[in-house]
Amino acid sequence: MVQTPDPTRPEGSRAGADALRAPPAAKVLIIGGGINGVGTFRDLALQGVDVTLVERGDYCEGASGASSHMIHGGIRYLENGEFRLVRESVVERNRLLRIAPHYVKALRTTIPIFSTFSGILNAPLRFLTHRSGKPRERGAFLIKIGLALYDAFSREGGSVPRHRFLGRKKALAELPLLRPDLKYTATYFDASVHNPERLTLDVLHDGLAAGDHARATNYVSAVGLAEGTGAPSVTTVRLRDELTGTEFDFAADVVVNTTGAWVDLTNGAFGAPTRFMGGTKGSHIVLAHAGLLAACAGREIFFEHSDGRIVLIYPLGDRVLVGTTDIDAGADLAPTCTDDEVDYFFDLIHHVFPTIDVGRDSIVYTFSGVRPLPRHDDTAPGFVSRDYRIERSELPGGATALSLVGGKWTTFRALSEHLADQILGILGRPRIVNTAELAIGGGKGFPTTAEAVGRWIEDHTGKGIDAARAEVLLARYGTRAAHVIEFLREGEDSRLESTGELSVRELAWMALHEQVGHTIDILVRRTSLAFRGHVTAELVKEVSGHCAGLLGWDEHQTWREVQHATATLAERHRVNVGQLVD
Repeated sequence: MVQTPDPTRPEGSRAGADALRAPPAAKVLIIGGGINGVGTFRDLALQGVDVTLVERGDYCEGASGASSHMIHGGIRYLENGEFRLVRESVVERNRLLRIAPHYVKALRTTIPIFSTFSGILNAPLRFLTHRSGKPRERGAFLIKIGLALYDAFSREGGSVPRHRFLGRKKALAELPLLRPDLKYTATYFDASVHNPERLTLDVLHDGLAAGDHARATNYVSAVGLAEGTGAPSVTTVRLRDELTGTEFDFAADVVVNTTGAWVDLTNGAFGAPTRFMGGTKGSHIVLAHAGLLAACAGREIFFEHSDGRIVLIYPLGDRVLVGTTDIDAGADLAPTCTDDEVDYFFDLIHHVFPTIDVGRDSIVYTFSGVRPLPRHDDTAPGFVSRDYRIERSELPGGATALSLVGGKWTTFRALSEHLADQILGILGRPRIVNTAELAIGGGKGFPTTAEAVGRWIEDHTGKGIDAARAEVLLARYGTRAAHVIEFLREGEDSRLESTGELSVRELAWMALHEQVGHTIDILVRRTSLAFRGHVTAELVKEVSGHCAGLLGWDEHQTWREVQHATATLAERHRVNVGQLVD
């Protein structure tokens, strides 16, 4: 169904070029809407800084949306000697469990171990040279040392239990489908983020809610610098609205490059070429497989594959996520999961669960991204530093440029704080808000026990919202779901015919309040429908039809949206939604 555009829809549903022209300037321009760019935007907005963020695609579309969905301390980074990063990571993991409990959950993690002393002689060489060499399995002794250090780092501000070791008999009693020749299991706790895209949107919402001094829009790219220098110490950046093709100039005192793997390309477009980046490709698959789901027993299985690569298998709802690869990306900054990688994932599953058969018919979704890592020359991909640094330079016109190299999901708040502090120093402004314990979006007042969740759902049912619907909305929005429910009740509403998880007015909420630019934004990033394998041809057409009136699409554009969503799912995520009929 294609609706007539609604002339009464609120302005600002997507900030777009028009909103950035009033005025076309800010003290700080952030380029890149992944979690680190959005986190820095939120931090600066809360300090009252005149800040604008632009993202050439959708928020969290790049590496931030292609993560392993883990919030973790990075136990394996101890082997690289990155003790500062591990300490910061576990502190931030513990913190995110408190300030973002709607999306970040504790994750029981088990390491199957097949030897006792293996790898002891090889470990110092790996530590000193950061080259993997011939794979040497890490045995129980090395893992025990690592987990003891990890526990020590984890105590600050944390409440997760210490690790525990089990011998073969007890380990197989807990996880009977593991390889029978294992010697031990080691179990500890990290955390997962089941919807990183929505957490990114919540961080963005916090920044926008700070006031009119904070502006952000997706589908606007930075394509270069404008002619002339403008005012002293100000650089004028040429921006392009990717939905309309229009270009305009935008002036800033500080330009922050948080474009991840594209950092060098962005700097090159500004006439200031750099060679900071050397990212690696990481791919994952999502499986609908009841046997593998049961074998995991509600925990992540985290282990070393036969090639020495650290890999993982863990349940997310009724699906199982399997990853990850770590391959030099080269010039391919928009990778897809290959057949070879799928074979690798099946092999690693069989490595620890030898009796479980998994085929391609169990795959419901795949995704790939490029980690924004620094150049690493002959360092093995798995040993490239996951820490971050901030490079400072000056652009033509005199504006200060800051380029973010590296960064990982777990540390985004701390990284954003460090980057914001540098910017505040440049601007000569003090920090007035500490974000360390500031709840993120729908994490404020979120019910954290089963009983409290039940009470919240009960309190928000009725008047057209049943318990199942309230539960879906709470999981999707956190406590911000209360505002969504209020909106749903303000007008006539109906569930979509192709899914019970969305309604017509919720699509309106997303279009009006969450900067939807394309149908694919809803299927992949505003909901987890694609990730869980619930997208059909009917759903693609129904969502596109209802969004047409909200976003001003005519029939031709609406059909283009259907085709774009279908092609993106097929080409980037190996999802075939079936035959579309014009």
